[in-house]
Amino acid sequence: MKSRSLVNGSLLVVLIALLVWLFSMPDVPASAEFPRAPEAIERGAYLTVAGGCISCHRGETDPDSLSGGLALETDFGVFYAPNITPNKATGIGDWTARQFILALKHGRSPSGSFYYPAFPYRAYGNLADQDLLEIGAYLRSLEPVSHQTPNPETPFWLKRWSVAFWNALADLSQANQSDYDDELVSRGAYLARNLGHCGECHTPRNGLGIPDLSREFAGTELGDEIIEPINAAALESWSSDNFSLFLLIGLKPDGEFAGGDMNDVIEHNTSKLTNQDRDALAAFFTRQQK
Repeated sequence: MKSRSLVNGSLLVVLIALLVWLFSMPDVPASAEFPRAPEAIERGAYLTVAGGCISCHRGETDPDSLSGGLALETDFGVFYAPNITPNKATGIGDWTARQFILALKHGRSPSGSFYYPAFPYRAYGNLADQDLLEIGAYLRSLEPVSHQTPNPETPFWLKRWSVAFWNALADLSQANQSDYDDELVSRGAYLARNLGHCGECHTPRNGLGIPDLSREFAGTELGDEIIEPINAAALESWSSDNFSLFLLIGLKPDGEFAGGDMNDVIEHNTSKLTNQDRDALAAFFTRQQK
């Protein structure tokens, strides 16, 4: 009898420890602050473009704002891009710098609940805190827009708390990302894998919606749209100059132009990058993956 009680007690301790590990808030300093210098806000504006925020968060009624509303249809329901203008009631106007980092790097809301991974927080998880804070400073400098976006439309069995277990499973399949000796390639990897989160569309997922990093950038399907591969095999005949030009105007080496949602990505994001950052992406995709 004592042996059974000891086993039950041990299992209870393990269960409690597991739940604490899964649901505890990540360690982000409360002292984090948004920068106020004009040059930091200017850098934040550029990083926001490089991060592709406008592609999802542009407003339904005001496309020039970041008031959200775009519907993203997935196998796990419909998710709506939120308002990320500094409106205090419907946007991020009341967020602290710590809450901003918790959201973008760890997928946790100001209340402590979990965001669904339709929000690419796992890609943003390796972003430098300073880059995030400069993005936040820029977003806070925008005109506040009052717009309440709809709640996600998910199946009855999918709850926010279950994302804790999803995150743990995703961590187990997370591949170690290489460090690169080439500074240009390293910058390209940071832009592609993290800030630009290219894999969110171009990397296949398993049945749980976790990116299959063993097939990174191998292409997939998103609704009715075929997302082309951008891995080594697909880019075998591409030069760095080919890829840089593609990011600028959408022209492929065969003379065809990009179609589908990639047109928007090029128009609103990659065409607005510096030449150096386009070259960095080209170096990563056409050199390092071969």
